[in-house]
Amino acid sequence: MATNKATEKAKATEGKILDAALELFRTQGFEATTMRDIAAKAGVATGAAYYYFPSKDAIVMAFYQRTFEAMQPKIRRVLESPGNLEARMRALFRVKIEHFGPNRAVLRGTLKYGADPSHALSPFSKQTKLIRDADVELFAELIRNSGITIPKDLAPYVPESLWMYQLGIIYFWLTDESEGQARSRRLVELSAKTVAGLLELASLPLTRSLRKPVVELMQLVLDKSA
Repeated sequence: MATNKATEKAKATEGKILDAALELFRTQGFEATTMRDIAAKAGVATGAAYYYFPSKDAIVMAFYQRTFEAMQPKIRRVLESPGNLEARMRALFRVKIEHFGPNRAVLRGTLKYGADPSHALSPFSKQTKLIRDADVELFAELIRNSGITIPKDLAPYVPESLWMYQLGIIYFWLTDESEGQARSRRLVELSAKTVAGLLELASLPLTRSLRKPVVELMQLVLDKSA
């Protein structure tokens, strides 16, 4: 019993530190916030903050994981809902944008690390691989239940390509200064229609010769051997 209470207390303290950090990242910025600031905001000793999170990067990683897990029920509803690929892609992106919305400033504060795969906070890093792989699998499931038969030469590359397309959507949304990020919402509408339409065209036998350079391009970008 004592062990369970200690575990619950530790989880509560960890959550309090994480929540305090996110609030400070939103209000005063990721770079300007120190671990001492976070500890003070959470009402714990600085050493305790370091015990649970050895760095601000570790806090953001915990935020990534918590957000990914919290979104799963909404994502499952999208994946299991009726509708064509275009409609369900739009719905999936809306779920992610709306869920990330309150912490948009947090993500903007770490945006500069995104292009560096050696940095822990990059979506291409070793540290984010489990989340990345799980997200790619969501797109694989989306395709499997789309009613579209993806040609065998193209199929291995589509889920990861859709994941990278999603990164583009999120990047655009993070840098979008239009009111309420209206341009981003329009981008989701138009691009989902375009991508779904191209995948439907790719399933036609007559497009085989046109698919060859696309497959080679995907092999190159995704670093997969022919």
